[in-house]
Amino acid sequence: MYSIKELYRIGHGPSSSHAVGPGQAALYFSTHYPTAVKATVTLYSSFAYTGKGHLTDQVIIKNLQPIPTTILWDRLTKTPHPNTFDITLEFKERPSFTRRVLSIGGGAIVIEGEGLPLPSSIYPHTSFTEIKKYCAAKAMTLIEYIEHYEGREIWAFLATIWKQMQETILEGIHTTGTLPGTLKVERKAKKLYESVVSNTTPELLQNRLIAAYAFAVNEVNASGGLVVTAPTCGASGTMPALLKYVADRDKIDEKTMLEALAIGGLIGNLIKHNASISGAEAGCQAEVGSACSMAAASYAYLRKLSIDQIEYAAEVGMEHHLGLTCDPIKGYVQIPCIERNAMAALRAMDAAQIAEVIADSHKISFDLVVATMYQTGKDMHKKYRETSLGGLAKKYRVS
Repeated sequence: MYSIKELYRIGHGPSSSHAVGPGQAALYFSTHYPTAVKATVTLYSSFAYTGKGHLTDQVIIKNLQPIPTTILWDRLTKTPHPNTFDITLEFKERPSFTRRVLSIGGGAIVIEGEGLPLPSSIYPHTSFTEIKKYCAAKAMTLIEYIEHYEGREIWAFLATIWKQMQETILEGIHTTGTLPGTLKVERKAKKLYESVVSNTTPELLQNRLIAAYAFAVNEVNASGGLVVTAPTCGASGTMPALLKYVADRDKIDEKTMLEALAIGGLIGNLIKHNASISGAEAGCQAEVGSACSMAAASYAYLRKLSIDQIEYAAEVGMEHHLGLTCDPIKGYVQIPCIERNAMAALRAMDAAQIAEVIADSHKISFDLVVATMYQTGKDMHKKYRETSLGGLAKKYRVS
């Protein structure tokens, strides 16, 4: 299992798999093949259906500059992975060639035929059950376990991640206007934030602030701004929203917040390794569901819960997103994506609070719910996996 550094990435929205990943691939080709005189990029499957709304074509053209680029949209050819594109480079002094690129979720890419080294696996355990047994045998906490395999440098990395999460929230809650695109969606984070007044009840204050923070991050994401993949751009608001609220409410020091991020990262890593964090591969349950699971585990840690309670919180966070479809209207990461992040942050808090009381009697393990999510995603009709062909994307009509 890879490092947490491969999960949390800072990048421009609106989509880690549809913008960050393709952008990195395009930059690789423009850097390594600067003598190319022409590039032809063919987008397949989910890229072909939602690439316009996700700005896939724009980021590829931008990052391939100065190579002239033509984008082709192929919705008919089937590919093994839904996030696939081919790039053909032409030259004056050498034969042209074609490479296939897979964007496998969270901004990670695979370029076939280039021989790029994959990240090194640093964790020998690949299930929560294995990790829990190892920690028990070694009398280790989860934090000690993470630091043992990541090294102490993980804390400096997570400090950068936490700083960016907070900066994105700050940007989002002070920005007004409408989001880019034809939907003309009004930004709502500032309105939610300012709706908290002196006579707001504690429960309403909590819900409004968490929602405001989630909206803030996802509105920045929808605008192509800088966010942290947690675990993806489309699900980038859930973790920061809950953690920012709790950090301020309980006056938690940075060291503890970084530890909470590490716990959430471990949960996200397990999901990514054993299932998927890609909406095009397994629906929104793999994105917002995973974010909820990560946030629930982080919050459980902040509440000083046991390893069993942390596991149960993560399991509940995922279980109650099973079957969630990915149906972005017109391919924009706006409706229903932004609201879903806010609701997932609130659900993550509930999951941890439930786990605190009844974790000792739960029947479903975290590993089992992750396997179930992945199978559910495979069983889900492809129109509900980030193609904008089903659900709200099909029923909605621009007024």
